[in-house]
Amino acid sequence: MGGPRRFPWLNPARHAIIALNLKFERACRICDNHRRRQHVNILILVAALLAAISTTVAAQTGQPDPLLTRRGWDVGGQVSKYHYEEPDFMNVKGNQLGAVGAYTFTSPNRVYARIDGRVAYGSLTYEGSGTQDDIPNWIAEARAVIGRDFLVSDNVALSPYIGLGYRYLYNDLRGNTSTGARGYQRYSHYVYAPVGVTLRVRTGDQWVIAPTLEYDAFLGGRQYSQLTDANVGYSDASNKQDTGRGYRASLMVEKGHWSFGPWLQYWNIKDSDIVPVAVGVGAMEPANWTREYGLELRYRF
Repeated sequence: MGGPRRFPWLNPARHAIIALNLKFERACRICDNHRRRQHVNILILVAALLAAISTTVAAQTGQPDPLLTRRGWDVGGQVSKYHYEEPDFMNVKGNQLGAVGAYTFTSPNRVYARIDGRVAYGSLTYEGSGTQDDIPNWIAEARAVIGRDFLVSDNVALSPYIGLGYRYLYNDLRGNTSTGARGYQRYSHYVYAPVGVTLRVRTGDQWVIAPTLEYDAFLGGRQYSQLTDANVGYSDASNKQDTGRGYRASLMVEKGHWSFGPWLQYWNIKDSDIVPVAVGVGAMEPANWTREYGLELRYRF
Protein backbone atom coordinates (compact mmCIF):
# COMPACT_ATOMS: atom_id res chain seq x y z
CA MET A 1 0.00 0.00 0.00
CA GLY A 2 1.28 3.47 -0.82
CA GLY A 3 1.87 6.60 1.25
CA PRO A 4 -0.16 8.26 3.99
CA ARG A 5 -3.91 7.68 4.00
CA ARG A 6 -6.58 9.80 5.65
CA PHE A 7 -10.15 8.77 6.32
CA PRO A 8 -12.79 11.53 6.31
CA TRP A 9 -15.38 9.49 8.21
CA LEU A 10 -13.10 9.55 11.26
CA ASN A 11 -12.15 12.89 12.73
CA PRO A 12 -9.09 13.05 10.42
CA ALA A 13 -7.73 15.80 12.61
CA ARG A 14 -7.41 13.25 15.39
CA HIS A 15 -5.32 10.58 13.72
CA ALA A 16 -3.05 10.44 10.73
CA ILE A 17 -3.82 6.93 9.46
CA ILE A 18 -0.93 5.56 7.45
CA ALA A 19 0.33 2.26 6.12
CA LEU A 20 2.61 0.41 8.50
CA ASN A 21 6.29 0.62 7.64
CA LEU A 22 8.17 -2.16 9.39
CA LYS A 23 11.60 -1.01 8.20
CA PHE A 24 10.96 2.41 9.70
CA GLU A 25 10.00 0.83 13.03
CA ARG A 26 13.20 -1.25 13.13
CA ALA A 27 15.31 1.84 12.47
CA CYS A 28 13.55 3.67 15.29
CA ARG A 29 14.42 0.98 17.83
CA ILE A 30 17.98 2.38 18.05
CA CYS A 31 16.58 5.81 18.93
CA ASP A 32 14.11 4.24 21.36
CA ASN A 33 16.91 2.45 23.24
CA HIS A 34 18.84 5.72 23.59
CA ARG A 35 15.74 7.50 24.90
CA ARG A 36 15.08 4.70 27.38
CA ARG A 37 18.61 5.04 28.80
CA GLN A 38 18.09 8.79 29.23
CA HIS A 39 14.74 8.22 30.93
CA VAL A 40 16.21 5.60 33.29
CA ASN A 41 18.96 8.03 34.35
CA ILE A 42 16.40 10.73 35.09
CA LEU A 43 14.20 8.32 37.04
CA ILE A 44 17.15 7.14 39.14
CA LEU A 45 17.99 10.73 40.05
CA VAL A 46 14.38 11.57 40.85
CA ALA A 47 13.90 8.41 42.92
CA ALA A 48 17.01 9.16 44.97
CA LEU A 49 15.84 12.67 45.71
CA LEU A 50 12.26 11.67 46.48
CA ALA A 51 13.54 9.05 48.91
CA ALA A 52 14.66 11.93 51.09
CA ILE A 53 11.02 12.92 51.62
CA SER A 54 10.79 10.62 54.64
CA THR A 55 13.54 12.62 56.38
CA THR A 56 11.52 15.82 56.19
CA VAL A 57 8.48 14.51 58.07
CA ALA A 58 10.14 14.69 61.48
CA ALA A 59 11.04 17.81 63.44
CA GLN A 60 8.68 20.35 61.88
CA THR A 61 9.52 24.04 62.47
CA GLY A 62 7.37 26.60 64.27
CA GLN A 63 6.16 29.85 62.74
CA PRO A 64 8.19 30.13 59.52
CA ASP A 65 9.77 33.11 57.82
CA PRO A 66 7.46 34.20 54.93
CA LEU A 67 10.43 33.80 52.59
CA LEU A 68 10.70 30.08 53.39
CA THR A 69 8.49 27.30 52.08
CA ARG A 70 5.71 26.75 54.63
CA ARG A 71 4.53 23.40 55.92
CA GLY A 72 0.91 22.29 56.00
CA TRP A 73 -2.10 22.00 53.73
CA ASP A 74 -3.22 24.40 51.04
CA VAL A 75 -6.29 24.21 48.85
CA GLY A 76 -7.67 26.46 46.15
CA GLY A 77 -9.30 26.96 42.79
CA GLN A 78 -8.41 27.91 39.23
CA VAL A 79 -10.03 29.48 36.20
CA SER A 80 -8.23 28.98 32.90
CA LYS A 81 -8.17 29.02 29.12
CA TYR A 82 -7.33 25.66 27.49
CA HIS A 83 -6.03 25.18 23.93
CA TYR A 84 -4.95 21.83 22.42
CA GLU A 85 -3.80 21.75 18.79
CA GLU A 86 -2.51 19.32 16.21
CA PRO A 87 -1.06 21.70 13.58
CA ASP A 88 -2.78 21.47 10.17
CA PHE A 89 -5.35 19.03 11.60
CA MET A 90 -7.48 20.27 14.49
CA ASN A 91 -7.81 22.12 17.76
CA VAL A 92 -9.89 21.88 20.93
CA LYS A 93 -10.23 24.95 23.13
CA GLY A 94 -12.37 26.67 25.72
CA ASN A 95 -12.69 27.64 29.38
CA GLN A 96 -11.98 25.39 32.36
CA LEU A 97 -12.52 25.38 36.11
CA GLY A 98 -10.22 23.52 38.45
CA ALA A 99 -9.38 22.63 42.06
CA VAL A 100 -5.88 22.30 43.52
CA GLY A 101 -4.50 20.95 46.78
CA ALA A 102 -1.14 20.16 48.36
CA TYR A 103 0.61 19.12 51.54
CA THR A 104 4.13 20.36 52.29
CA PHE A 105 6.65 18.89 54.74
CA THR A 106 9.54 21.01 56.02
CA SER A 107 12.64 20.31 58.13
CA PRO A 108 14.95 22.49 60.24
CA ASN A 109 17.66 22.34 57.57
CA ARG A 110 15.24 24.06 55.13
CA VAL A 111 14.66 20.97 53.03
CA TYR A 112 11.03 20.64 51.97
CA ALA A 113 8.91 18.05 50.19
CA ARG A 114 5.51 18.62 48.65
CA ILE A 115 2.78 16.37 47.29
CA ASP A 116 0.18 18.18 45.22
CA GLY A 117 -2.72 17.45 42.91
CA ARG A 118 -5.00 19.18 40.46
CA VAL A 119 -8.31 18.43 38.74
CA ALA A 120 -9.83 20.59 35.97
CA TYR A 121 -12.90 20.32 33.76
CA GLY A 122 -14.15 22.21 30.72
CA SER A 123 -16.83 21.95 28.04
CA LEU A 124 -14.78 22.74 24.95
CA THR A 125 -15.17 23.41 21.22
CA TYR A 126 -13.66 21.26 18.45
CA GLU A 127 -12.54 22.74 15.12
CA GLY A 128 -11.06 20.64 12.33
CA SER A 129 -13.14 18.39 10.13
CA GLY A 130 -16.12 20.60 10.82
CA THR A 131 -16.97 21.89 14.29
CA GLN A 132 -18.46 20.42 17.44
CA ASP A 133 -19.44 22.04 20.76
CA ASP A 134 -19.72 20.85 24.35
CA ILE A 135 -16.73 18.47 24.32
CA PRO A 136 -16.18 17.14 27.88
CA ASN A 137 -12.53 17.56 28.85
CA TRP A 138 -10.99 16.34 32.14
CA ILE A 139 -7.42 16.84 33.39
CA ALA A 140 -5.94 15.33 36.56
CA GLU A 141 -2.37 15.68 37.83
CA ALA A 142 -0.38 14.34 40.78
CA ARG A 143 3.16 15.39 41.65
CA ALA A 144 5.79 14.91 44.36
CA VAL A 145 8.78 17.25 44.59
CA ILE A 146 11.67 17.84 46.96
CA GLY A 147 13.76 20.98 47.29
CA ARG A 148 15.59 23.35 49.60
CA ASP A 149 15.24 27.00 50.56
CA PHE A 150 18.28 29.27 50.30
CA LEU A 151 18.17 32.71 51.93
CA VAL A 152 20.03 35.03 49.58
CA SER A 153 19.42 38.10 51.76
CA ASP A 154 17.00 39.36 54.38
CA ASN A 155 14.42 39.96 51.64
CA VAL A 156 15.18 37.32 48.99
CA ALA A 157 15.09 33.50 48.95
CA LEU A 158 15.57 30.88 46.24
CA SER A 159 13.83 27.48 46.41
CA PRO A 160 14.94 25.00 43.71
CA TYR A 161 13.19 21.61 43.44
CA ILE A 162 12.97 18.41 41.43
CA GLY A 163 10.40 15.64 41.41
CA LEU A 164 8.13 13.26 39.54
CA GLY A 165 4.73 14.00 38.00
CA TYR A 166 1.82 12.27 36.29
CA ARG A 167 -0.77 13.92 34.04
CA TYR A 168 -4.03 12.33 32.89
CA LEU A 169 -6.39 13.74 30.26
CA TYR A 170 -9.74 12.50 29.00
CA ASN A 171 -11.91 14.08 26.33
CA ASP A 172 -15.01 12.79 24.63
CA LEU A 173 -15.28 13.57 20.91
CA ARG A 174 -18.06 11.07 20.24
CA GLY A 175 -20.80 12.18 17.93
CA ASN A 176 -20.82 13.89 14.54
CA THR A 177 -19.24 17.20 13.64
CA SER A 178 -20.95 19.81 11.48
CA THR A 179 -19.62 18.02 8.38
CA GLY A 180 -20.64 14.51 9.55
CA ALA A 181 -17.16 13.37 10.69
CA ARG A 182 -17.29 10.91 13.59
CA GLY A 183 -15.31 11.30 16.75
CA TYR A 184 -14.27 9.06 19.63
CA GLN A 185 -12.96 9.06 23.20
CA ARG A 186 -9.32 9.82 23.98
CA TYR A 187 -7.24 9.00 27.07
CA SER A 188 -3.80 10.54 27.55
CA HIS A 189 -1.11 9.69 30.13
CA TYR A 190 2.14 11.63 30.66
CA VAL A 191 4.96 10.88 33.10
CA TYR A 192 7.49 13.65 33.60
CA ALA A 193 10.18 15.05 35.91
CA PRO A 194 9.59 18.66 36.99
CA VAL A 195 12.72 20.76 37.61
CA GLY A 196 12.12 24.29 38.78
CA VAL A 197 12.89 27.18 41.08
CA THR A 198 10.79 29.65 43.06
CA LEU A 199 12.10 33.13 43.87
CA ARG A 200 10.52 34.84 46.90
CA VAL A 201 10.95 38.58 47.42
CA ARG A 202 9.68 40.36 50.53
CA THR A 203 8.04 43.66 49.61
CA GLY A 204 7.07 44.90 53.09
CA ASP A 205 4.34 44.25 55.66
CA GLN A 206 4.60 40.48 55.12
CA TRP A 207 3.73 40.66 51.40
CA VAL A 208 5.84 38.29 49.28
CA ILE A 209 6.12 38.11 45.48
CA ALA A 210 6.89 34.54 44.36
CA PRO A 211 7.57 33.85 40.66
CA THR A 212 8.22 30.21 39.68
CA LEU A 213 9.81 28.82 36.52
CA GLU A 214 9.76 25.08 35.72
CA TYR A 215 10.95 22.73 33.00
CA ASP A 216 9.10 19.42 32.67
CA ALA A 217 11.33 16.65 31.31
CA PHE A 218 9.01 14.31 29.40
CA LEU A 219 9.73 10.71 30.41
CA GLY A 220 7.05 9.07 28.29
CA GLY A 221 3.40 9.02 27.37
CA ARG A 222 0.61 6.72 26.27
CA GLN A 223 -2.34 7.77 24.12
CA TYR A 224 -5.46 5.57 23.96
CA SER A 225 -7.89 6.32 21.11
CA GLN A 226 -11.16 4.41 21.19
CA LEU A 227 -11.61 4.25 17.42
CA THR A 228 -14.37 1.66 17.77
CA ASP A 229 -16.61 4.55 18.88
CA ALA A 230 -16.63 5.73 15.25
CA ASN A 231 -17.98 2.36 13.95
CA VAL A 232 -15.84 2.31 10.80
CA GLY A 233 -14.15 -1.06 11.23
CA TYR A 234 -10.96 -0.04 13.06
CA SER A 235 -9.74 -1.40 16.36
CA ASP A 236 -8.77 0.86 19.26
CA ALA A 237 -5.26 2.35 19.19
CA SER A 238 -2.68 2.54 21.98
CA ASN A 239 0.20 4.80 20.91
CA LYS A 240 3.48 5.33 22.76
CA GLN A 241 4.90 8.85 22.92
CA ASP A 242 8.63 9.15 23.58
CA THR A 243 9.59 12.73 22.79
CA GLY A 244 8.31 15.98 24.20
CA ARG A 245 8.82 18.73 26.73
CA GLY A 246 6.86 21.02 28.98
CA TYR A 247 7.19 24.42 30.67
CA ARG A 248 5.39 26.12 33.55
CA ALA A 249 5.44 29.58 35.03
CA SER A 250 3.50 31.41 37.72
CA LEU A 251 3.62 34.74 39.55
CA MET A 252 2.03 34.36 42.96
CA VAL A 253 1.44 37.04 45.57
CA GLU A 254 1.54 35.68 49.13
CA LYS A 255 0.39 37.13 52.45
CA GLY A 256 -0.53 35.23 55.56
CA HIS A 257 -2.68 32.23 54.66
CA TRP A 258 -3.49 33.46 51.13
CA SER A 259 -1.74 33.34 47.76
CA PHE A 260 -3.02 34.29 44.32
CA GLY A 261 -1.76 35.07 40.84
CA PRO A 262 -1.52 34.08 37.15
CA TRP A 263 -0.06 30.81 35.84
CA LEU A 264 0.86 29.17 32.53
CA GLN A 265 1.45 25.56 31.44
CA TYR A 266 2.70 24.39 28.03
CA TRP A 267 3.34 20.97 26.47
CA ASN A 268 4.88 20.11 23.10
CA ILE A 269 4.75 16.42 22.15
CA LYS A 270 6.14 14.86 18.95
CA ASP A 271 4.68 12.13 16.70
CA SER A 272 3.95 8.84 18.44
CA ASP A 273 4.80 5.36 17.24
CA ILE A 274 2.61 3.55 14.69
CA VAL A 275 0.24 0.75 15.71
CA PRO A 276 -2.02 -1.47 13.55
CA VAL A 277 -5.76 -0.77 13.62
CA ALA A 278 -6.71 -2.96 10.62
CA VAL A 279 -5.00 -5.24 8.11
CA GLY A 280 -2.27 -3.16 6.47
CA VAL A 281 -3.36 0.02 8.21
CA GLY A 282 -1.70 1.78 11.17
CA ALA A 283 -2.50 4.76 13.36
CA MET A 284 -0.24 7.47 14.73
CA GLU A 285 -0.93 10.18 17.29
CA PRO A 286 0.21 13.38 15.51
CA ALA A 287 2.56 15.95 17.00
CA ASN A 288 0.64 18.37 19.18
CA TRP A 289 0.90 21.17 21.70
CA THR A 290 -1.22 22.20 24.69
CA ARG A 291 -1.38 25.60 26.35
CA GLU A 292 -3.24 26.49 29.55
CA TYR A 293 -3.20 29.80 31.36
CA GLY A 294 -5.33 31.34 34.06
CA LEU A 295 -5.65 32.65 37.62
CA GLU A 296 -5.31 30.72 40.86
CA LEU A 297 -6.30 31.40 44.47
CA ARG A 298 -5.05 29.27 47.40
CA TYR A 299 -5.58 29.18 51.17
CA ARG A 300 -2.96 27.64 53.47
CA PHE A 301 -3.77 26.10 56.85
